[in-house]
Amino acid sequence: MMRALKRLFAADNEVRDVVAVLAAALVLWEIGVLIFQPSPLILPSPTAIVAAFMETPGLFLRHLGFTLAMTSLGFVLAVALGVALAVGIVYSPLLERTVYTMLVALNSIPKVALAPLFVIWLGTGTEPKVAIALMLAIFPVVIDTVLGLRSVDPDMLYLARVSRASPWAILFKIRFPCALPSLFAGMKVAISFALVGAIVGEFVAGSQGLGFQILLAQGQFDTVRVFVSLMLLGIVGTILFFLVDFAERLLLPWHVSQRARHSVGASG
Repeated sequence: MMRALKRLFAADNEVRDVVAVLAAALVLWEIGVLIFQPSPLILPSPTAIVAAFMETPGLFLRHLGFTLAMTSLGFVLAVALGVALAVGIVYSPLLERTVYTMLVALNSIPKVALAPLFVIWLGTGTEPKVAIALMLAIFPVVIDTVLGLRSVDPDMLYLARVSRASPWAILFKIRFPCALPSLFAGMKVAISFALVGAIVGEFVAGSQGLGFQILLAQGQFDTVRVFVSLMLLGIVGTILFFLVDFAERLLLPWHVSQRARHSVGASG
């Protein structure tokens, strides 16, 4: 219980640091706009952006909820499929030569170029948004999980085989716990990619979401409303990243990176 409270307080300190940095950036932005007075069509002030949001908060929050739902669904599917593919790649040379190569080749293609194909294949509903979010998010999950599964001490694997441990026991009790730090590293990257994928899907074919709101405001040359959507995306992306980071802290208190973080926080 005490350890959980310490991790919670450490996370609270990091949240305060992040909020302080973002608040300082907004203050500097506001001061810069007051001093240089750029055209609102080019760069509106933070106060103007907040005022535009407060005009129709329900509208923006509704579209934000849709984007968040597409992001979350794509991320969850990417983690589930990515872990399954990583296990298959580690245990099957055939999958390593085929699936792994295909993932690398697919990741090298700009996703915006593939997005219209998903619209043709899946229609204009929620499916292409989730599919694009999944496609962007799955690559870091697979790569980092494969690295983690292969980073087990060979002596530990040899001892498990000598002890006649089953392949399933080796996977779930040795390989997978050792791979969790790498998996969380991939998930931190994947959650941001999933958000980008959801926005790309809304750009290509959408009638809901913040991506659609950005396109709509762009067509009306309403820079302020574009910035409202961008700021909401920045806030949500930051929150999602730190939620994954907090989950890592709760589930992996034994890992050296977490112990080092706690020691630095205690010394600070």
